[in-house]
Amino acid sequence: MLPESVKSKSSKGSKKGSPSSSSKLPPVCYEIITLKTKKKKKMAAEIFPTKKPASTTTVQQYQQQNLNNNNTIQCCNWQGLYSTIRERNSVMFNNELMADVHFVVGQSGGTQRLPGHKYVLAVGSSVFHAMFYGELAEDNDEIRIPDVEPPAFLAMLKYIYCDEIDLSADTVLATLYAAKKYIVPHLARACVNFLETSLSAKNACILLSQSCLFEEPDLTQRCWEVIDAQAELALKSEGFCDIDAQTLESILRRETLNAKEIVVFEAALSWAEAECQRKEMNTNIDNKRKVLGQSVYLIRIPTMGLDDFANGAAQSGVLTLNETNDIFLWYTAAKKPELQFVSQPRKGLTPQKCHRFQSCAYRSNQWRYRGRCDSIQFAVDKRVFIAGFGLYGSSCGSAEYTAKIELKRQGVVLGTNLSKYFSDGSSNTFPVWFEYPVQIEPDTFYTASVVLDGNELSYFGQEGMTEVQCGKVTFQFQCSSDSTNGTGVQGGQIPELVFYA
Repeated sequence: MLPESVKSKSSKGSKKGSPSSSSKLPPVCYEIITLKTKKKKKMAAEIFPTKKPASTTTVQQYQQQNLNNNNTIQCCNWQGLYSTIRERNSVMFNNELMADVHFVVGQSGGTQRLPGHKYVLAVGSSVFHAMFYGELAEDNDEIRIPDVEPPAFLAMLKYIYCDEIDLSADTVLATLYAAKKYIVPHLARACVNFLETSLSAKNACILLSQSCLFEEPDLTQRCWEVIDAQAELALKSEGFCDIDAQTLESILRRETLNAKEIVVFEAALSWAEAECQRKEMNTNIDNKRKVLGQSVYLIRIPTMGLDDFANGAAQSGVLTLNETNDIFLWYTAAKKPELQFVSQPRKGLTPQKCHRFQSCAYRSNQWRYRGRCDSIQFAVDKRVFIAGFGLYGSSCGSAEYTAKIELKRQGVVLGTNLSKYFSDGSSNTFPVWFEYPVQIEPDTFYTASVVLDGNELSYFGQEGMTEVQCGKVTFQFQCSSDSTNGTGVQGGQIPELVFYA
C-alpha cells in the first residue's frame, strides 16, 4: 500500500569549487526553460491511486505553510532563537521577509506567487546561480514559471531552504520534473527512490514512460523487472492505456514478457481505443489499426494457440483478410507463407527455485493431510516475484492432490489459487502456480501456506535451513503460527519457492 507521504531529512554536502559571482556560465542556464517533450507528464495521483483521499490537498497544506511562514516575526532578535544556519534558513522558506525575488508558478488560472531569496536559491541550484549571478543575469523582481506545478516548486524550495525532503504520491513526479529542471540532483534521487519503492504492476507501464522522459535508467530497469515478471497484470492495468506510442512499441518488442500473446494482443487493442479517444477519432476498427501502425506487427500472433487466434485475433477485424488467411496457413500448411508478424515465441522469464531442505524422507505414519495447514514464513533481501510453490507428493505410488496455496503479508492475502497436481510416487517436488506472480518486497516477512487434500502419506523435508542463497537473492525462513500440520523451518511441506528475480 502506498504511503500518502514520506518525510526524510538529508544533509547536502558542501560543494567544492563552487563558482563565484564573477564566474562565466553558459547563457542558457540562467533562462527559465521548459523541458521539451512530446510526452505528457502524468500526475502521480493518477499513477498511485489511494484508497482514502486526503482531507486537504497538498496545495492547501503548502498554502497553510505559506501563511505560517509569512506571519510577522515579533522578536527583533529572532535569529538568536535558532542555533544553526539550517534552522535560520528554514525560517526564510516561503517567507516575504527580506525576499528579493518572486515567482509566479503554475499555468494561467492556477498560479501561485511565491517569495524567494536569491542567495539561498543560488547556493542550492546552479540554475538559480546563473539566473541571479551569472554573466547575463537579469534583475527581474518577478519570474514566471508556467511549466512547474506550485506544490512541486514549494517542495523543491523546502529542500533548498530547510534541507528536508517532503514527498507525497500527489507531487512526486512534478517534483522530479522541477528537480531535473533546476539541477537539484539529491532531490531528484529522492524522488526516484520514492517511485522505485512504490512500483507495482498497476503503475509500472506508465512509470516506464515517465522514467524515459526523465532519463532515469535505474528507474527504467526497475519498471522492466516488474513488467517482465507480472506482464499480464501490467498489460491489463489502466495505466497501460495511458502510455505513449514509443513506450507501447518498446513493450511489444520485449523478448522477456512473461505473458500469453493473446493477452498482448488484447492490451494493444485497448491502447488503440484509448489513443483514438485522445486524438478525438472514432473508435472503429480502421482507426484502431491506423493508430497502431507498424507496431501491430510486433504482436507475435503466429505464436498464439490456434484457439486463441481463431476465436480472438482472427475475429477482431484488426487484421486484413490476407493477413488472416496467411496466418491460418501458417498454422496448418506444410509450406508456410512469409509473414510480416514476428513468428518466434518470446523467451519469457526462466523461473528459479529456492529449495530449503537438504534431504527428504517418508514414514508409515506421516506426512498426513486432513484439511490442516502447512505454513512457513520467509523474507528476501531484494525484490522478487513468487510464481508458485514446489510441493512433495505421495510416498505410496502415484496419486492426485488438490492444493490451495496462499501468500500473505501481515495477515493480508496477496495471492491464492486452488489447483490440482499429479504425483508420480517419486521424491521429486511438483510445481503449483499462482494465477499471477506475487510481488515480494525486501526485508519483510511473508507467509506461504498450503492446504492439501489427497493421499494421506507423502514425502516430507528434513534438515531445513534458516537461510538459503539463490543466485543474487538471499531467502530467510522462520516458523509460522498458521502452520497446524507440523511444517516448520526444520521439516515438513513447501520445500520450494518458485520465483522470478
